[in-house]
Amino acid sequence: MKLAWILWLASVLPPNAADSLCLSTTLYLEARDQSVRGQQAVAEVALRRRDSGLWGDSVCEVVTARKQFAPTIVSPNTRLSNVEAWGEAVTVALEAERNWALPAGERQEVVPGASHFLAHKIASPSWRNAYQVAQIGDHTFLKVQTLKPRGPKS
Repeated sequence: MKLAWILWLASVLPPNAADSLCLSTTLYLEARDQSVRGQQAVAEVALRRRDSGLWGDSVCEVVTARKQFAPTIVSPNTRLSNVEAWGEAVTVALEAERNWALPAGERQEVVPGASHFLAHKIASPSWRNAYQVAQIGDHTFLKVQTLKPRGPKS
């Protein structure tokens, strides 16, 4: 499957299904070569960002915000062809969403407070020296800013 087709599909699915698809796609693109824990950490950053509302109100909006996650950085023609890695990304994404739906005090957090992550081999952003929460595989998870869940919408 091509990334462009997956993102189109997400645009016509119901919001919850779209978010699961967008999160799965992001895990595949960002962390398919990482451990399950590394994929969980990437999911946690995306979900924390969604809750903050700073990058969008849905997971799809967050992961497709300009130059934030792989879906907007890699070519739309990128093929997601590793079926085993795709299956694992879907499983991790669904489990991460279930975990994140729990009250904050009951969640299992892998990278508490992390708002960003980077792979040193391919990125050297200006915020790379922020507070390091964890190193998992070849990703470093950072607390660049404090993200708080937005209040109820009026």
